[in-house]
Amino acid sequence: MKVRTRTCSPKRCAYFLVLAICVLTMLWIRNFRKTQTQTQYHEPKDTMATVMVPKVYTYSHNNHQNFCVYRPLSPKDAVPTPVWPEPLSLERTTDPAHSTFTILPRNGGGQWQEGDRLEALIKLRDFRGLPKTSGGDVLLARMHDPVLSAGVAGQVVDHGDGSYSAFFSLLWKGRAQVEVTLVHPSEAVTVLRRLTKEQPDRISFQSLFSSGGRSETTTCNVCLRPMQQPICNYVDPRTGEPWVCLKPKTLGCHTRINHSKGAFVKNLKPKEELLFQSDVNMKVSIPPSGPDTITCTQKKERFSAAEVKSGNLESPVGYYYQGVWRALDGTTIQQFHTSSAVCQCLKGKMIHLYGDSTIRQWYEYLVATVPDLKDFNLHSRMQTGPFMALDYTNNIMVTYRCHGPPIRFVDIPVSELRYIANELDGLVGGANTVVVIGIWSHFSTFPHQVYIRRLLSIRGAVERLLDRAPDTLVVIRTANLKALTLYETLTNSDWYSMQRDKLLRAMFRGLDVRLVDAWEMGLAHELPHSLHPQPPIIKNMINVLLSYICTPATKRWFDLFPMFPF
Repeated sequence: MKVRTRTCSPKRCAYFLVLAICVLTMLWIRNFRKTQTQTQYHEPKDTMATVMVPKVYTYSHNNHQNFCVYRPLSPKDAVPTPVWPEPLSLERTTDPAHSTFTILPRNGGGQWQEGDRLEALIKLRDFRGLPKTSGGDVLLARMHDPVLSAGVAGQVVDHGDGSYSAFFSLLWKGRAQVEVTLVHPSEAVTVLRRLTKEQPDRISFQSLFSSGGRSETTTCNVCLRPMQQPICNYVDPRTGEPWVCLKPKTLGCHTRINHSKGAFVKNLKPKEELLFQSDVNMKVSIPPSGPDTITCTQKKERFSAAEVKSGNLESPVGYYYQGVWRALDGTTIQQFHTSSAVCQCLKGKMIHLYGDSTIRQWYEYLVATVPDLKDFNLHSRMQTGPFMALDYTNNIMVTYRCHGPPIRFVDIPVSELRYIANELDGLVGGANTVVVIGIWSHFSTFPHQVYIRRLLSIRGAVERLLDRAPDTLVVIRTANLKALTLYETLTNSDWYSMQRDKLLRAMFRGLDVRLVDAWEMGLAHELPHSLHPQPPIIKNMINVLLSYICTPATKRWFDLFPMFPF
């Protein structure tokens, strides 16, 4: 008996395919809404003035493992995470004192010349003096000459077998010394990754609720662990950014007054603290096995540092010479030595600074540098802002506003909690408008998804701003290195910053924005690493910013240099 089969015509198959996609999409949206915290808010006709009325709800306690529900990421947004070796006993972990680096001979022999690429081979050993056989350690490398106040960052390549290569571009004539630093052994990185996965809420936040003479303080965060206590949901209706607080026992959600940083829980396992010892295995220099200094001669033919290329490797974005930052992307970095020079550059401009305290530092520098730029008293707290400075004579306005939560500042009024994307949507933009964004430090304890979600909303707002006002200058400040204590490491390690920095660069790649590479500018400089870099570094950063404002447009930084692979 033959079974008759019915074939589907292309037209009919197309109908069924579209129907199936629609059904699956509706099911996904329904499921997504169930997993997200529900919010009620009023939407006036002017959506730019949306007012949110928080709703009270109780968490489901079915899943105690994944207590945070994050927006699902598309494949193009997902970033693979390196696989690090499991923790071992301390004696088997990386010991910088037993490790060495060696400067390899010049390719082709002869004397080192400007424009050459130098390679230093790094071999790591454990506390027993035995070679390491796996990668994943966090290393920094730079080449410098204190006499010339010259310095350039090196690129470190992990060979995955306990050996690494550091590559440097030779950019000045004379002496050049190689320096290699172990930031964290791979075993410490494993601990940092575990903390982010298991304890993203190790830094808590809190809010004060007050009404009718009564007040209560409760815990808040991007998300809270499941419990049978009502929750106040403060999700932003325009960006979708989540924020929740435990509901006060006697007050309503609408009585929330402020936002503050809360407690920190360390929660290290036994002996893990030994992996984070200053002067032992955290931010410690690795000694050379031979000479650590070379002499570079002047190239016979005319040499331009901007022509330096490193093959398939990342080229440095710039270097210091005589204490001055020189860009390698074609940008001419002007030197603004006087307040009048800064004033002339900023004349007729509106400069809007958004971000964390590393961006606030730029605001403070500009106000201190330009006498006619007067701080307008908004009666804001010194740490949190917002701030505004005006120069009526030269028609200059500079503003600063911190980004929305999570942010580890103290006592921010709820009315001043603003998301950068929403602020950008409120700008007219134009040739006289400069936007500077720096957001990274306060996201270090959270999974990548939280930071990616924030960057996606900011990128979208930047795209909208450039669509309606293409002449607007948008500048992104990257993350930077910092001094490390145990607390700083567990909350804001250089390794955390490195991961966020890669995401930041990848997110804004392809947009017509400029970049101030605070990472390389801090690494290449002779001054110690600091969350808030010292004035000589800030001066060079501001010179880069002002050069973007007052120099004819050059190619975008993101078009000239490829990204580090993850």
